Amino acid sequence: MSGPERVTLAMTGASGAQYGLRLLDCLIQEEREVHFMISKAAHLVMATETDVTLPPKPQAMQAFLTEYCGAAAGQIRVFGQSDWMAPPASGSSAPAAMVVCPCSTGTLSAIATGACNNLIERAADVAIKERRTLILVPRESPFSSIHLENMLKLSNLGVTILPAAPGFYHQPQTVDDLIDFVVARILNTLNIPQDMLPRWGEHHLVSDE
Repeated sequence: MSGPERVTLAMTGASGAQYGLRLLDCLIQEEREVHFMISKAAHLVMATETDVTLPPKPQAMQAFLTEYCGAAAGQIRVFGQSDWMAPPASGSSAPAAMVVCPCSTGTLSAIATGACNNLIERAADVAIKERRTLILVPRESPFSSIHLENMLKLSNLGVTILPAAPGFYHQPQTVDDLIDFVVARILNTLNIPQDMLPRWGEHHLVSDE
């Protein structure tokens, strides 16, 4: 198995709930264990942008997502924002990789300053201090100088800033194709196999010239 066996996935209140849900589904299909967290704002965004309504309590949410993704029992573990005993809260047991998708600029700011006011922020802080893979997927437009400065600060600390900015060279036909473009880039960064987007040059035909 290439890439991490366990991944922490956090969804926060930026637009783009579809990216997070698709990423969760792909991680499950690739047989990864997912430690899942979601902010209150992300709950609202998801209800606005999709037809998915998550239960408010972690245990009920875990059961819902397990069925929604066709996951094995225990493959998805959901933690509340105040669950300081959860594995992602400590460097001694946190998964080897974390993705915040989508990542609000408020969460971006909190991570950049080491705020640790909730489990999502603490888990990201752990990933940084332990020098583990941390991918942030901001979805905002335009970016202010504050946003850009926070991104630069985090990038200099080894965090991957992967904006939800789909490309068009794969000739997308649907909105799902655009979503898959971003999710595929996340999976590539995690070194997890994906077949949604060919890597650049894979199908290039060499000319005789």
